[in-house]
Amino acid sequence: MMPAPAAATPKPAFMALPNDQDSSGRTLGAEEILLLSEAIESGTLTSTKGKFVKTLETQFAEKLGVGYAYACSSGSAAIHTAVAAINPCPGDEIITTSITDMGALSSILYQSAVPRFADVDPRTWNVTAETIAPCITPRTKAIIVTHLFGNPCQMEPIMALARAHGIPVIEDAAQAFMATQNGQPVGTLGDIGCFSLQQGKHITTGEGGLVVTNNSVMARKMWLFINKAWGYGDKKPDHYFLAPNYRMTELQGAVACAQLPKLDGVVAQRQAGANQLTAKLQGLAGVEPPFHHPGDTHVYWKYCLRVDGDVIDGGAVGLAQWLKAERGIFSAPRYIQKPAFRCEVFAKQRTFGNSRFPFTHASPEALDYSAEKFPGTFEGLEKVLVLPWNEAYTDAHIDYIAEAVHTAVAALTR
Repeated sequence: MMPAPAAATPKPAFMALPNDQDSSGRTLGAEEILLLSEAIESGTLTSTKGKFVKTLETQFAEKLGVGYAYACSSGSAAIHTAVAAINPCPGDEIITTSITDMGALSSILYQSAVPRFADVDPRTWNVTAETIAPCITPRTKAIIVTHLFGNPCQMEPIMALARAHGIPVIEDAAQAFMATQNGQPVGTLGDIGCFSLQQGKHITTGEGGLVVTNNSVMARKMWLFINKAWGYGDKKPDHYFLAPNYRMTELQGAVACAQLPKLDGVVAQRQAGANQLTAKLQGLAGVEPPFHHPGDTHVYWKYCLRVDGDVIDGGAVGLAQWLKAERGIFSAPRYIQKPAFRCEVFAKQRTFGNSRFPFTHASPEALDYSAEKFPGTFEGLEKVLVLPWNEAYTDAHIDYIAEAVHTAVAALTR
């Protein structure tokens, strides 16, 4: 009689992780409802007349220790506002990262300038002074640095480089609320800082954004740009230049006023959970936990692993497929999938009608997207696995993720 085959090890029940796309992973609650009700009952929903957006701006400026903070309708609007304050001419170049959201790039084109992409450090996915330097030309009007995933760029050498050339620096801190470098919040290290209140950010109003600066001239331009360049309060107000209506509503402002006091706690919870997971994954062959430089604080918009495809069968994609199939954990291998310059808006120069403007004003070097110019970008995207992350994770959730990664690595190690 043949022996009965050994029973397969049962697959553990999937654990639902808190999700930042619904209430399970958000801090929205009674405080937001209370202020939202007050806004509605006031009957004033425009920020030009209401109190909530002005209160948010005052409190956010105080929190960051900056002279000026202005709210706007989205994180993309915040970047657009910052670029407009720089006031580029057609064909001017703005250096930016090759790994970023399109909202941080379209604003450059809308202001008639051309993005000039810099390569990134494949370990942090951030631009560096070394990758920015070769991109600087007489056409360079600004540098945008993105503190990707909540991990600060190395600002000291970047600022030294920018100052040497007289170029302003815009910080895209959409994913990096309260991340610090040598104790100073990102967004206050350059000339202008931009933040996002989109659904999945540390604090949220669904959509929404903030811009900050200590420069009074830039502050005036940004405030005007958000308000159709109308000079509210001036003796002879006019629409002084071309600008949209990017105002935040009082409804968003009310929610933001309730969210802001929760920000420090949110960041602390994300950091504590991330530190726990890192301790559990440290030393695991083929998988590197997030790295940040000494003196920096990482605020973990997401928790990113670097996956070595020479060790893990299928690399980041293989690990992601295993986590989804065997543990129900959804992750994002390769983040935005391809460098930003490989998107059709750049590759096919699709902008205004058939004009291709402002690419028609660009230098050939700015449009050279040859792969050999971006080794860090391609390596970084090939290896990155973005794990979902938020402040509602408990010890049990973190243990579940750690066990899943350990088991996956054991199953996939070549």
